[in-house]
Amino acid sequence: MTGTATPASGHGAVRPDRVRRRTPVRRRVPVRTPHQAAQAGGGRLGGPLAALPWALPAFAFVGVLLVYPFLRSVYGSFFEDNGFTSRFTGLDNYARLADDPIFGRSLLNTLMWVAGTLLLPVLAGLLLAVATHRMRFGGIVQLIIVLPFAISSTATAVLWNFMLTSDGTVNQVLRGIGLDGWTQTWLLEWPQNTLSMIVASTWQATGLNVVLFAIGLRAIPRETVEAAALDGASGWRMFRHITLPQLRAVTVVVVGMAIVNSLKAFDMIWILTKGGPARSSETLALSMYREAFRLFHVGYGSAIALVLTVIVVASSWMYLRRQMPDTGTGTGTGTGTVKG
Repeated sequence: MTGTATPASGHGAVRPDRVRRRTPVRRRVPVRTPHQAAQAGGGRLGGPLAALPWALPAFAFVGVLLVYPFLRSVYGSFFEDNGFTSRFTGLDNYARLADDPIFGRSLLNTLMWVAGTLLLPVLAGLLLAVATHRMRFGGIVQLIIVLPFAISSTATAVLWNFMLTSDGTVNQVLRGIGLDGWTQTWLLEWPQNTLSMIVASTWQATGLNVVLFAIGLRAIPRETVEAAALDGASGWRMFRHITLPQLRAVTVVVVGMAIVNSLKAFDMIWILTKGGPARSSETLALSMYREAFRLFHVGYGSAIALVLTVIVVASSWMYLRRQMPDTGTGTGTGTGTVKG
């Protein structure tokens, strides 16, 4: 025998020199959009619910500190509760609000705080930011203006209390320059006590607004300003048609913060006047605190708190609804305001 036989399989033998190597075929994995991936994931934890375990602590935190106290206040507003006994009274606490002159004065003071906060700190912050934007030492000037914001509201109130008392710094300076007729009991009569506290709040809050508007001014494209200058815009025309529209996004933030902060003003009023004299300078936040925690009218205080909450949420929502652009997918261009 001169060789070995090659075992046959099937219809014939396969010669080794004719065996071809086959290149492995690579399967293409289809690329999915986030929407398709979410649909494919279904209700599994690996789909859109993958982030749920990480969000649960935040949900629990918000629920404990915000949602539960709000619901508890709503429930408590239907009871007459003095801290020891509780009696269901229905809507009596809300009917009492309409007949309470102190609540009416508190509501008026709150509206004064809103108007004053919008007119003074926001307007002053905008003007100071624009005036110091291209100034040689504008950064140093802005730093000096911002420094009061670094002081706590309590320290600010103590400082202004030293200045606004009957024998305080303001009246002494007025007497020293011969303006005795301008001296006032700044914190003892309404409405000048509320107006004086608004001025004190303006001194502190203007710095933050200057910072925010300065950031917005630096974000304006230089090409836009140069093109407007070539077209002859300068001064008021430049501010009205170029600078102010470019600051719209920053203005929405500043005004929204001013509205919320003015509606919940408390610490400065409490330190300067404690809502007096005769509760004439109270705001809704201060009235809520006094009724619930000082006079132990918990149900009535809860009703005031609910009214204040509704005012804060409604005013913020209406303002943002008119200012924020439309991000819907309708036929519009997406640059208008949100439609109802």
